[in-house]
Amino acid sequence: MITKDGRFAYEAAGDPDATPLIFLHGIGGAARAWRQQLARFSTQFRAIAWDMPGYGRSASLASVSIAALADALQQFIEQLGAAKPILVGHSIGGMIVQKWLAQSPKLARAIVLAQTSPAFGKADGDWQKSFIAARLGPLDRGETMKSLAPSLVKELVGDDPDPKGMELARECMASVPEASYRAMMLALMGFDQRSTLRDISVPTLLLSGSRDNNAPAPMMAKTATFIPSAEYVELAGVGHLANLERPDAFDEALGRFLNSVATKT
Repeated sequence: MITKDGRFAYEAAGDPDATPLIFLHGIGGAARAWRQQLARFSTQFRAIAWDMPGYGRSASLASVSIAALADALQQFIEQLGAAKPILVGHSIGGMIVQKWLAQSPKLARAIVLAQTSPAFGKADGDWQKSFIAARLGPLDRGETMKSLAPSLVKELVGDDPDPKGMELARECMASVPEASYRAMMLALMGFDQRSTLRDISVPTLLLSGSRDNNAPAPMMAKTATFIPSAEYVELAGVGHLANLERPDAFDEALGRFLNSVATKT
């Protein structure tokens, strides 16, 4: 589906009048990475997954930054008429949710920060530079997203991932436009929402994987301590792509949180 303004492509399932539950994918993802979740949660919610700007059939942004992506998220929500949504942000999707929430603290019913971070640190830090070099270097040397997809996905996952989920992860990664992948990687540089964590006033779930090297579980557990209404759940043996690696475990953790939000509101 495409929004009325023609800018955003998305997938959706469930009653249009139900509470909106919006899923935001990571740098190597796509709306279709959430298909199991859309099917699972469409009985209770209007489950929606966007193709991030520059992905799928969504229009690219003139200039890519987390702030610009947060503005795009607000425009997407307005286009859908999705009042008081619950947002589930994975990886960079979780960073977009944090930025959006800092600008619009009262607009969400609840948020889920899945395998993400409140900061990427200094733009000129050594770790940050080597992180970017490791990911963009192969493209500079003539590799393509399609040729890199199997190794990129393999590096991200933990123990015994679901084979179907891995196939979908590779397919999503292979189809990311190179320009979008580069722009999103660079958008991470300098991201820092640590000072706004204490202002998050909506029910919040932080969901980590014990084998995640990109958003390490100890960092996420510490982040949870700064958010007044946060709950923290760690999935054992899971890497960075929980909803594709262990979809049932991911859905169970998410479902428990959504049920607790429903009883609170």
